Amino acid sequence: LQVPKHNGFWQCLFNWTSSSPTMLRAVEKKILSYLKLPYRGYFVDIGPAVGDTDKIWTVSMNTDSKEVPLVMLHGLGAGVALWVMNLDSFAKDRPVHAMDVLGFGRSSRPAFGKDALVCEKQFVKSVEEWRREMNISDMILLGHSMGGFIASSYALSYPERVRHLILADPWGFPEKPPDSTTTKQIPLWLRAIARVLTPLNPLWALRAAGPFGQWVVQKTRPDIMRKFQSTIEEDINLLPQYIHQCNAQQPSGESAFHSMMQSFGWAKHPMIHRIKDVRSDIPITFIYGSRSWIDSSSGEKIKSQRGTSMVDIKIVTGAGHHVYADKPDVFNRYVNETCDIYKIGGAQLSSPTQARSSPAVQIIREATESDEEHELPNLNTAESVEIKTHAPEGATTTTTVHRDAEESPTTPA
Repeated sequence: LQVPKHNGFWQCLFNWTSSSPTMLRAVEKKILSYLKLPYRGYFVDIGPAVGDTDKIWTVSMNTDSKEVPLVMLHGLGAGVALWVMNLDSFAKDRPVHAMDVLGFGRSSRPAFGKDALVCEKQFVKSVEEWRREMNISDMILLGHSMGGFIASSYALSYPERVRHLILADPWGFPEKPPDSTTTKQIPLWLRAIARVLTPLNPLWALRAAGPFGQWVVQKTRPDIMRKFQSTIEEDINLLPQYIHQCNAQQPSGESAFHSMMQSFGWAKHPMIHRIKDVRSDIPITFIYGSRSWIDSSSGEKIKSQRGTSMVDIKIVTGAGHHVYADKPDVFNRYVNETCDIYKIGGAQLSSPTQARSSPAVQIIREATESDEEHELPNLNTAESVEIKTHAPEGATTTTTVHRDAEESPTTPA
């Protein structure tokens, strides 16, 4: 951790956003303490992927398992700790790796390019360099929102490394409607404000609020706090504090996202025109929230475009854009069922083609299934313990394994 040294008035002046790597580390550790299975956090050195010496903060679980690993990419403004209600369930039967996408969370914050396609390729390159350092041959790739956009682009560039693509409420798929900002239903004054604010990064207001950034998150998005209330019972304010610290730093990845978007969050280069070119033997699973602002019709269009290639669409009733937090039990079950396609009698399938031709594919239920059924079983707990571990080749370990025996287990996009 490199913490700037300022005192008193000058500290406030030079650090108006109240960003603190130490605080971010501490609040992340508190949130992840609600996990019941052991985890390990470390920096993976990916070299000059975008900047001179980039490092990606990674949380790994159940790395001794020989199953196909699940790799998770979060959305805009988020970080690994927001998967706290999902990691235990995913890691029960397979290796799981969740990363802070380059430019977000605790990962390095290099200066990305200004062109949309350049930024997209830089994100993809960072994921590939991370995979090489982790020595992962192939993986099930899960991306939420912006992470889904990056995961899709990665599958286009490195299809041999993707066993299955899981897209949770992915951003950047549909094409921007020609009248999206000129419709008469939008007042003229609101269109004028939108035009003025468009050059700014999406989360600029949180940093402009300075030391009141956490308060801004609490007041503008109380729903985020409610989503995690059942898990983080002792201190629900950990969530707005974490979101504030993730986004109070230099908005490197956020600026790259801004370069890739246009108007109110449409992608300059929509994935709907390209996803059909993902190699035909890579299955794609979409998981949408029924109340999300994301247009789920893109999934149906892609399903028709890909012909006989496996495209499964699941709608989680009552969930919004943060489908992984709104209905975590249902989301976890859908993801686990998708991953379990590659486990037949304890043996892995060698390719997605085998997965599609196998009866095991039938375990994926219809998208209209009730989200109130089939609750996940309780996970085993363990005593608190610290263990010295060795990171994968190319990685620098900075924290140790954590176990938690307690029963209790702005705006990220």
